[in-house]
Amino acid sequence: MLQNYLKIAWRNLRKHRFYSFLNIFGLSLGLASCLLITLYVMDELSYDRFYDKADRIYRVDADIRFGGPEMKLAVASDPMAFTLQKDYPQVEAATRLRENGSYLVRRAEKAENIKEDKVTFADSTFFDVFSIPMVAGDPKTALTEPNTLVISERAAKKYFGSESPLGKTLLLDNEHSYRVTGVMANIPANSHLSELNMLLSMASRAESRQNNWGGHNFVTYLVLREGVEAAQFEKNFETILEKYVGPWVKGFLGATLDDLKKSGNYIRYSLISITDIHLHSDRMAELSVNSNLQYVYIFGVVALFLLLIACVNFMNLATARSSNRAREVGVRKALGSERSSLVAQFLTEALLLSFISLGLALIIAYLAMPLFNQLASKQLQVPTMSLSFWVILGVTGTAVGMLAGSYPAFFLSGFKTIKVLKGTLAAEGRGGQLRNTLVVFQFMISVMLIIGTIVIFRQLNYIQTKALGFNKDQVLLIDNAYALGTQTEAFKQEVLNLPQVESSTISYNMPTPSSRSDNTFYPEGQQEDKGMTMQNWPVDHDYVTTLNLEIVAGRDFSRDFPSDSLGMLVNESAVKLLGFTDNPIGKKVMTLNGPNPEDRVAYTIVGVIKNFHYESLRKNIGPVSMVLGRSPGIIALKLKTDDVMASMARVEQLWKRMAPGQPFEYRFMNDDFDSEYRAENRVGQIFVTFALLSILIGCLGLFGLAAFTAERRTKEIGVRKVLGASIGDIVTMLSRDFLKLVLIAIVIASPIAWYAMDKWLGDFAYKVDIQWWVFVVAGMLAVGIALFTVSFQSIKAALMNPVKSLKSE
Repeated sequence: MLQNYLKIAWRNLRKHRFYSFLNIFGLSLGLASCLLITLYVMDELSYDRFYDKADRIYRVDADIRFGGPEMKLAVASDPMAFTLQKDYPQVEAATRLRENGSYLVRRAEKAENIKEDKVTFADSTFFDVFSIPMVAGDPKTALTEPNTLVISERAAKKYFGSESPLGKTLLLDNEHSYRVTGVMANIPANSHLSELNMLLSMASRAESRQNNWGGHNFVTYLVLREGVEAAQFEKNFETILEKYVGPWVKGFLGATLDDLKKSGNYIRYSLISITDIHLHSDRMAELSVNSNLQYVYIFGVVALFLLLIACVNFMNLATARSSNRAREVGVRKALGSERSSLVAQFLTEALLLSFISLGLALIIAYLAMPLFNQLASKQLQVPTMSLSFWVILGVTGTAVGMLAGSYPAFFLSGFKTIKVLKGTLAAEGRGGQLRNTLVVFQFMISVMLIIGTIVIFRQLNYIQTKALGFNKDQVLLIDNAYALGTQTEAFKQEVLNLPQVESSTISYNMPTPSSRSDNTFYPEGQQEDKGMTMQNWPVDHDYVTTLNLEIVAGRDFSRDFPSDSLGMLVNESAVKLLGFTDNPIGKKVMTLNGPNPEDRVAYTIVGVIKNFHYESLRKNIGPVSMVLGRSPGIIALKLKTDDVMASMARVEQLWKRMAPGQPFEYRFMNDDFDSEYRAENRVGQIFVTFALLSILIGCLGLFGLAAFTAERRTKEIGVRKVLGASIGDIVTMLSRDFLKLVLIAIVIASPIAWYAMDKWLGDFAYKVDIQWWVFVVAGMLAVGIALFTVSFQSIKAALMNPVKSLKSE
């Protein structure tokens, strides 16, 4: 029986090649898109789940408010990890990481340095928490001694080639010697630790042994014992605050925790599971750039929508062609076929079509994977070697076939035998209503995606064109300024002698993504516990000029004023935070550098900088202070020429002369700024891609429906033409009904799309408004696309010779 069903199904597919092509191509596009997005979503959800104790590993986070805006930190105080392990038996293991930025690394016997990013100090207990296999060395002892390090296989190959690295020495920043005591396997890409290639022993840092409960510099991980609930364990942080943090605050500020609370300040600790970090955490001092659960939901819904649109096409075309299959159903029933047999026949056809489409979808997904990986910044692969993948694919093919074929199967098999054979069947009403509903559904999704795409790109354009308060164009950033050693200032002066360079500044802190440092301040004469935390950047005399920051009160730092060594520039947000409602120039601000009176330093405000965006536009502009100080991290050059390549060559020659053997690494500030919104750019590109695919799949179905409608009304069109109807009249008649459905779809989609995009824009402190014309443009595009799709068949039908169309009857 099954063989007979398959044979008949195959004959029907071959007999109606045009409709079979529309169905198979549309369904394969939907399945391929759904497969790609599903692989992306599964990868996002898989982060950090491969560790043996992943379900019991937690990171300690801190929420701190001290006068200024709340700081949400992915780090905890220095002694937190081992105090928790010592005081609470519920903690099975604990470890800390201290990310220390980039280093210049080389083998002791070589002269050429290689820049290594994300060099991180780790406790000796690191491998007790994270089950990363060791390729060489003992995980129990590899990080116990000072001046030792563990490197990844990737780093081992980079520095030692095929040699064994164990026992060999690496030189960091040309002065710190570290002995290699272990080689660990590369941390998989689906981990928030994936960028770690070099772990230095925490025993090498004196800071790691300080009992400083105020300094929050260490990413702290705990492994809770089996059966311990994280929510229950979090209650112990109140005891930690009272027992340890309170005495430290009292000694440092002379105030109690209750005093801080009365001032609206606080320190709070919480736990986050490592499996939640990638999608749920966006804090300061994250070890990697995390994603957003919102995007996973968005892409998951888009994948489902694309698949539904493809299934809708099948249902539409199957029910539209019901009159062509009605006589077949009638004859089969008259010859004794049961309804169940007819349902099985039609479902077999749907399943055959589904699996053909699935095979084509696999080919499309395989070919599109490199482009999709580039678009999504992933390293995904179609897991063809996985048995579970094929099982899931088989279930998906069956489910899609059943979903797409179920209504047509029950609809067609329900025809009354006598009515069908007499030619009095009036099934168009029910089938027509269903088709109208499905067409509305298809275009509703397409319109929502079009609106979403317009809003996303308007926001991205707003970000690119918004006045940021500083100049990011024609600014070259050179990393590793510390590689110049004592020649940093000499290099800066040599660069300024180049005709292509207008100005230059040196600092670790730039308004684009770079290092951040904060400090606690309070206005002179106020109590220390009324202090407030804000960014504090060491800069040089040329920082404001090079970046085109605007001084709105007072003056910039000047070499003519030696007293500027204790001068300070603040932005408008800092003035407001400090409470200087009148002229802030000349006011003194105290820092809290220690518990003793001699640790206090008084700075005098000499100028106020207009607020500038030094963080993402998702956040409000926070308070910033700047003081003169040596900060040899990044050299910024403001160029005054369009011949960038020639300028680069001159600067590189100078670098190689003054820093031989040191890597010359650079980037442009506008590219640095763009990297802050890489996720949004990816979302925008993916949205455009799948919006176009949804429109294409929807148009395939609409094209088929228009062709069938024109075919079914051939005689009517012939009669109308004989009676004098013009081509325009015929086209209007055939297009009108479809356009009504598209307009209904626009009306339904617009409020849904507005709500969804308003929620997305809610993540930005600075954003565009969703204006009325966005919906008009999206609607016009949808109408235009639908009209173009339908008109092709309508014009073809209208141009047909009425003699032939009437003769065919």
